[in-house]
Amino acid sequence: MTRHCPTRRTIGSVVLALTTVLAATSASATAVAADPLPGVTPRAETPVLHDDDAGGNADADDPAIWRNTADPARSLVIATAKEGGLRAYDLDARPVQSVAAPPADGPDDAPGRFNNVDLVRGLKLSSGSADLAVTSDRGHDRLRFYRIDRDRSGGPLTDVTDPAAPPVFSADQAEINEQRTAYGLATWQDKASGRSYALVSRRERTSVALLELIPGQGGKVTYRKVRTLDLPSSFRLPNGTSWRPCAEPGELPQVEGMVVDPSNGTLYAGQEDVGIWRLRADLTGKPELVDKVREYGVPGVYDEETEECTPGADPGYGGKRITADVEGLTLVDEADGDGYLLASSQGDNTFAAYDRELGDQNEYEGGFRVTPAGGALDGSEECDGAAALNEPLGPEYPHGLLVVQDGHDAPGDGDRPSTDFKFVDLGKVMKALDD
Repeated sequence: MTRHCPTRRTIGSVVLALTTVLAATSASATAVAADPLPGVTPRAETPVLHDDDAGGNADADDPAIWRNTADPARSLVIATAKEGGLRAYDLDARPVQSVAAPPADGPDDAPGRFNNVDLVRGLKLSSGSADLAVTSDRGHDRLRFYRIDRDRSGGPLTDVTDPAAPPVFSADQAEINEQRTAYGLATWQDKASGRSYALVSRRERTSVALLELIPGQGGKVTYRKVRTLDLPSSFRLPNGTSWRPCAEPGELPQVEGMVVDPSNGTLYAGQEDVGIWRLRADLTGKPELVDKVREYGVPGVYDEETEECTPGADPGYGGKRITADVEGLTLVDEADGDGYLLASSQGDNTFAAYDRELGDQNEYEGGFRVTPAGGALDGSEECDGAAALNEPLGPEYPHGLLVVQDGHDAPGDGDRPSTDFKFVDLGKVMKALDD
């Protein structure tokens, strides 16, 4: 990650990415100028969040779109704000509710930190069927569950997490405090069994865990681990050498952005400095690399003194569409079964679109940028998370909605870290991709 609370690994990988991107940009400036990606402008933006003490260490990261089937115009965007907890916004990007992240368990323990969020529709609880917002609490290495009731007094989100919900990856509190904990998140319902699941990645590791969501007593929700899969951490290059993305010693290339195609149970997982993987959502079978980041195969040496990576010569084994980090994976469904897999190319502030159909091998279909609408409504830079919904959402978004995180809100507030979410008419995106 780049914008929010950078780690040493992040800083190093960003330097490596920027260096190689600048070189590539210089070499291909004429081609880029001749064939720029189309721009789409947002219609609205949420109030800015500040990742500092004065701002409650709130940092916009990942959104999800909940459609109110009874009244689509009263749908919600539910989004994570890291230590700032969870936010709910209406379709005008106005705050509806703020939910605090849980406090630290002890004075030396990490506080709650909500990383990613996704939705589960119609989960059968002991208190009745419910729509849920599910979030990964990186600080406590757990999942948290919030029941959605648009008309509830006090706000639409109610915490229904079972207090006994176990850590996802860690054996004890000491291991939790190392913060190699629950990170990326995607939900999935198995059509054959009707069971609901969450897929959770691990920070600074390549692991992805499959968790079955289980109704508990009193309308609470917990989970059990079904299995875990480790994606590769090093890669054999065509010249016979082995490559691993440059990082702080001990850190492996992590996964964050994930999404499951509900039509066929396919998981797409973005390994930030590597590329986009396609695999079965039940974590069986062999993962396939759909596309690579441009920096794939570029050697780097980590300097502990500067906490940066010094890149070597690019051997030319990387992809052509996405620049590390690959983030914010989301799906655009179409009525005929077609559609797109969208990925945030964080390193060059673009979005790449791939064909959703497996028969077409997820081929690249085009890209776009979210550009300023003028005045104070800027575009999206260094996008961490994105969510798309191709369904009517009242008169404001009759063609659906795309929500993207903006890692650098402008004009900002001096040197304070400023992030928010941009709301984009999905019809504009579809037109840009079809042109």
